[in-house]
Amino acid sequence: MLWGTMTAIVTPFSNGQVDVDTFRNLVERQIAAGIHGLVVCGTTGEAANLTIEEQLLCVRHAVEQAKGRVPIIAGTGTNNSRVTMELTRKAAALRVDGVLVVTPYYIKPTQAGLISHFEKVAEIGPPVVAYNVPGRTGVSLTAESVAALARIKNVVALKEASADLKLNGMMVREASDDLAILSGDDFTYLPQLAIGGSGCISVVSNVAPADMVELTNRWRAGDVAFAREIHLRLLPLMEALFCESNPIPVKAAMALMGLMSPEVRPPLTKLSAHLEAPLRQAMRASGVLEDGS
Repeated sequence: MLWGTMTAIVTPFSNGQVDVDTFRNLVERQIAAGIHGLVVCGTTGEAANLTIEEQLLCVRHAVEQAKGRVPIIAGTGTNNSRVTMELTRKAAALRVDGVLVVTPYYIKPTQAGLISHFEKVAEIGPPVVAYNVPGRTGVSLTAESVAALARIKNVVALKEASADLKLNGMMVREASDDLAILSGDDFTYLPQLAIGGSGCISVVSNVAPADMVELTNRWRAGDVAFAREIHLRLLPLMEALFCESNPIPVKAAMALMGLMSPEVRPPLTKLSAHLEAPLRQAMRASGVLEDGS
């Protein structure tokens, strides 16, 4: 079962092209921090702004750099079942440990259509992590549909990013022990652990991987107070990294740390100038940037 802090890793660019060397360095940085898994070409990885060839390039380099040390989950979801299945086949050939499949966006399928979509993808081979993010897709899985997903062989987890803790709880209840529920929002991670969640696919861990890993490890060790302390310390950073559309702020933060360029692809734009100072302040308050930086 998937568990713990898994980073939804960014895709670095240089002059409009995927920066492979920096990408591999970021993968290594995550592994060195003890991360429990990596999600490549998800929302934070700007999958919607990558060609299929670029997505597969990132997946291949992540698998090669990881060398089996952590699970690599490849984002293969689109709003087209056939395209999703084909991309999943290509990711499987690269020996990924699983695929992240978002609910089809824009089309607004019925609940029956959503379940059918995941059933088709699950037949391909790699373990499937379903991804519920209604704020971006315009459709949400219900708790009853999550119960149905739990009965599909090879659907192993749900990334739940509705930010609705009531729905989260209902999903955990319906999934029972058959489906790992992973928080898709950093600020709901600790509350979701308290109701039976298994982990988090994290944006914040791009910036502060060791802290997010420590939060997970402390929780699993029963040190709830320490886990809560980490969560509360990181809250300003969690908020700041969504001051504009993800991944604009997280790339800006990583640039301030000297890890990569802040470059994003159109129609995304660089962080608004008036938000840089609050981002720096949140990074300092959370302990990821030294005073004066």
